[in-house]
Amino acid sequence: MHELSIVMNIIQIAEKESAANNASAVEEIELDIGELSGIEPSAFDFAWEQAIKSSLLDGSARKINHIPGEGQCIECGAVFPMHRLYDPCPVCGEHFITITKGKELRVRSIVVN
Repeated sequence: MHELSIVMNIIQIAEKESAANNASAVEEIELDIGELSGIEPSAFDFAWEQAIKSSLLDGSARKINHIPGEGQCIECGAVFPMHRLYDPCPVCGEHFITITKGKELRVRSIVVN
């Protein structure tokens, strides 16, 4: 379950930012998670609930921005929604795709106290 290691890294980021700002708690954390990032939402939620106990994120609000997948075909230039990494171009059927959105996995903002 790589979601647990991702949550642990998010906790480390929150702790580092809190220490840099002499804060004792995190009020809110905002995350961007792309549809094509490989994160399984239910596994991420389970890992989150378990990992944040006794951390600075315990009791903080969590906001997740779900970024839809989008690709552009290298062959015909079509831009289209993607729901899986290996979706073909719906216009020409080719698999030579550049993913333009949806692989994001980042901490967008942290509100500390």
